[in-house]
Amino acid sequence: MQRWVGIVVLSALSVVAHANEPLPGDIVRDLNGLQSQLAEQPSGEVDDDVLNRIISHARSQSSRLASGNRADQWASALYHQLAASALVRQGDHLVAADELASAQQRPSVPNSQILRWLRDEASLRRAGNQRPEAITLYEQWLTQSQGSPHYDESAWRLIRLLAEEERWDEAIEWLSPLLQKGGLTDTQQTLTTVVIRNTEQNEQTLGWLVDGLTAQSEPDAWRQAAGLAQQMGQAGVAAGVWEMAWQLGKFTSAEDRLTLIRLHLAGGTPARAGEHLDTAIEEGAVARDEETLRLLAGAWQQARHVEKALSASRALAESTQKAEDWRQYGQLAYRWGQDGQAEEALIKAANLGDDQAGQWLSNFEK
Repeated sequence: MQRWVGIVVLSALSVVAHANEPLPGDIVRDLNGLQSQLAEQPSGEVDDDVLNRIISHARSQSSRLASGNRADQWASALYHQLAASALVRQGDHLVAADELASAQQRPSVPNSQILRWLRDEASLRRAGNQRPEAITLYEQWLTQSQGSPHYDESAWRLIRLLAEEERWDEAIEWLSPLLQKGGLTDTQQTLTTVVIRNTEQNEQTLGWLVDGLTAQSEPDAWRQAAGLAQQMGQAGVAAGVWEMAWQLGKFTSAEDRLTLIRLHLAGGTPARAGEHLDTAIEEGAVARDEETLRLLAGAWQQARHVEKALSASRALAESTQKAEDWRQYGQLAYRWGQDGQAEEALIKAANLGDDQAGQWLSNFEK
């Protein structure tokens, strides 16, 4: 909240300097003097006597000037803001919010300043746990503030408040445009998952969000859509999203290709995973090492492609020269009726010291 105080003080100084209604010199000097006193308060501790004097004087001035001309009303609004700044330093968020609400009511306040105070009031209501009131204020601000650099930040705050109030359908309406931009933080990703899971017909909602992706969507938007699908247990959807992004050239790295392969394995399309991995190895995009060969063998086994599964399993065993890998290759070949390959593999496993291989070799005794 200390950062908020700084923003309030700077905003007030700017408003005094660029006010639409010229202020008398004594009022300007008084406002600047109060702001200087407030700024001099140490960040770690405050002097309540000083703050109480600032609040009392600011309230007295705001009340005295409220019924005057337009310049007086503008000054009255600024005194309300100063009182709010001091109250924030005392930790009295809701009373500070009331001061800002009063400042917004002065008829001479320009709309740009009203919007700044509206957003600040929403933040204070949120800090004071007045969630319904904060929601209303954020919605008012967002409706009038498209293009503001603070728009996304405020929208995420609103979504969290709506989630805390379990107003899921409203939350998804504000969430959907943000998801198309991508760039979600881990916290935002978690919040998004919670909202979608609690939305009625969440699978349809997820489908609608995925359908909103286009060839012009940023890579982060594709990446996060796949991540959401995966978190919701929709591995097949995640694989489909990643596959489309790969085909569109959104993802190009070796790690992206391995993610695509793993998603296909998890999503029930192991043959597609095997094809991608075969291509990657042939192109030299991924190393032909133990990890890659083990992944390839697993993909073709899941796909139940006998020839390719046995070939990949043999390549793995030849690469690692591990007794266990030779035995597993032999067991796989035996189950699929390839006795010649099975016996050869099991003999190698036995020669490497695998006890189980000997038991399996008894199946070939005549």
